[in-house]
Amino acid sequence: MVNSSFPSLNETLPHDVANALLIGRIWVPGEGPYLVKVGQHEITDLSELAMTSSDLMELDHAAAKVAKHSGRTWSTPSVWANTDPLNQNPEEAWFLAPTDLQAIKAAGVTFVASMLERVIEEQARGDAAKAESVRAAVISVMGDNLRNVKPGSDQAMKLKEVLVAQGVWSQYLEVGIGPDAEIFTKSQAMSAVGSGFDVGLHPGSSWNNPEPEIVLVINSKGHVVGAAMGNDVNLRDFEGRSALLLGKAKDNNASCAIGPFIRLFDEHYSIDSVRTTDLSMTVKGPEGFVMQGSSSLSQISRDPLDLAAQAIGQYHQYPDGLVLFLGTMFAPTQDRHGPGQGFTHVVGDTVAISTPQLGTLFNRVTTSDLAPPWTYGIRALMQDVAKRQPSPKPLAHALPMGVFPLA
Repeated sequence: MVNSSFPSLNETLPHDVANALLIGRIWVPGEGPYLVKVGQHEITDLSELAMTSSDLMELDHAAAKVAKHSGRTWSTPSVWANTDPLNQNPEEAWFLAPTDLQAIKAAGVTFVASMLERVIEEQARGDAAKAESVRAAVISVMGDNLRNVKPGSDQAMKLKEVLVAQGVWSQYLEVGIGPDAEIFTKSQAMSAVGSGFDVGLHPGSSWNNPEPEIVLVINSKGHVVGAAMGNDVNLRDFEGRSALLLGKAKDNNASCAIGPFIRLFDEHYSIDSVRTTDLSMTVKGPEGFVMQGSSSLSQISRDPLDLAAQAIGQYHQYPDGLVLFLGTMFAPTQDRHGPGQGFTHVVGDTVAISTPQLGTLFNRVTTSDLAPPWTYGIRALMQDVAKRQPSPKPLAHALPMGVFPLA
């Protein structure tokens, strides 16, 4: 039985929607994706300002330009209602994930709670049945004395020496309190699913969980220009068996959700707003199971801008920009299938991730082989964009790899 609940538009939009500059993408049948500004009542085409989400983030004063832009419109309530896959008219528009050409990156082990759970996964070798006893053993040694440790500091290095001597050092502790953050590729550009759609679990996984996260939107210059919410769907058993299975644990069909919209930074919403964000999450199962959790960015061990600087800079360039999942402090331990078994998804779960200034990201859970396959990529997007812009001007700043401008 599938849980068919679908959030209302009011639940989906930020509480202060009147002051929010929201960027989305919609699919228009017969035409393809359109970049849009999203208001409570009306959606506005941004094509004359920017053809892609990636292009928009490159604009100087993007928020001010979006605020005054006008163009073709659609009804927000109608498009949102048609986004529900269980009640979708294929001849009408619906919402997509708000990103397109940006690389999709993620930071791992950025909260103490999730860091402890990663150590437990590693010690249990991906076996959920062993996790409870391992958890008790690890916490008896480590406690919560990592909460106030600044990664890379002298204090952190002294703590590392103590933990090594106690025999509990871990690769997860290395990126949790060491100088270098874990930054990995979560998924591929164009592959994220938006709010309302299915997220996919690898069918071979028997221990997995949602990960509610803030997602920074960063342009090619390294400027953080906005934020969204994300679900970094995670396979605890795969990664617990071996960290070298991270790609298989993280990057599967429909395993990355971003949305519902990107909120641009302006006088009403900024990086300081991100730093104080509290994310709440509710998982509802088809059998009546309910799990609630939260993740507070105020508890993050590395500042969001520090993570952004480790993701893009002198050593990593992203000409189309990137989005960066910031990690989560949420690590579910609530038993679902029996004492000591912890939490794992079942097909038919729904996951709602919410915060007042960004709204609600809602997805149903299925397996990656049953989720709609990813078929619309960069080539298809460029073909659709070319139809609307027959003679696009070449980008003067773009040069082929290995070709550099003369001094």
